[in-house]
Amino acid sequence: MARIIKNISRKSGLQPGSIVYIGKPRPEPKTVAIDVIEFNKDAFRRVEINSVDECSGYHNPGTISWFNINDIHNTELITKIGGYFNIHPLSLEDIANTGHRPKIEENDQYIFLIVKMLDLDENGKVRSEQLSIVIGSDYIISFQENVGDIFGPLRERLEKSLPRTRYLNADYLAYSLLDAVVDNYYTILEKLGEQAENLEDSIALEASRENLGQIHELRRELLYLRKAVWPLREVIGALDRNGSNLIHRSSRPYIRDLYEHAVQVIDTVEMLRDITSGLLEIYLSSIGNKTNSVMKVLTIIATIFIPLGFLAGVFGMNFNTSASPFNMPELNYKYGYPLFWLLVIIVGGGLLLLFKKKRWL
Repeated sequence: MARIIKNISRKSGLQPGSIVYIGKPRPEPKTVAIDVIEFNKDAFRRVEINSVDECSGYHNPGTISWFNINDIHNTELITKIGGYFNIHPLSLEDIANTGHRPKIEENDQYIFLIVKMLDLDENGKVRSEQLSIVIGSDYIISFQENVGDIFGPLRERLEKSLPRTRYLNADYLAYSLLDAVVDNYYTILEKLGEQAENLEDSIALEASRENLGQIHELRRELLYLRKAVWPLREVIGALDRNGSNLIHRSSRPYIRDLYEHAVQVIDTVEMLRDITSGLLEIYLSSIGNKTNSVMKVLTIIATIFIPLGFLAGVFGMNFNTSASPFNMPELNYKYGYPLFWLLVIIVGGGLLLLFKKKRWL
């Protein structure tokens, strides 16, 4: 539950716009590290700076700058970045709140986005990391929770692709970041889909108590995934519909294509949730069938022994043949005992043949 509802109570009673880091506690870094990429049509450079004051040297006319910051638990750094780029305090507050719902806000000078980056840990559980993006006229600022991301291929394209005509608008670079995030969703969904298929095969072969726990675990992961991706459609749709000059006409077809991808991701999540619900029904049906099979065998055994018990009870009675020839004269037969077992075998075998003929066995 801690993954879904984080300790937002820490903000209780504080003034709106107060920057409080809400997320997994992390040690304070010894030095501030801001990854900067600055490029234009013909040039590219990537550096790491250790102070917000150095940003001015990598935010020059005629270039596009991408500032990537991992230390969002460093509220002092977020405050300085907000002051340098004139970011609203409420946006800075949302950056530090890692449990925030994906959203979009439009400002005169920038567009602010929050989305979720996802991956799977070694146990197959979905991990979510908040990605906040500030889109300016000629710059992008991305705020991440952890060091390391999924944007390595994008950085390589920026460095090696010549000319970089497509990336000469900050909105297209922002689209590229969102596209990388959505593409990674497909990887997560493929792995969860494989888990669902393997679980279905296991249940169909032989349902066990472990399968029930696996079903509930998969449902929990899909619910967590749905919470992260469902609002993304609204964010991308609003990004396409807004009339801001920061979103150029040339980028809108790409954003609409990204919207379609987001819808497809959501449809896939819903499909997997339906499959998981079906797995629970298959599990319960399998357990019910197994119980019915056991009860059928026990019923057949009991049915066979009912007449045999009757015969044993009759021949186990006390008789006096001297009083009357009708007082069980068979007790005095030489082969009375073998005849009794022959009768038992005939009755039991006859019942078994009858059950098999009626396909009860």
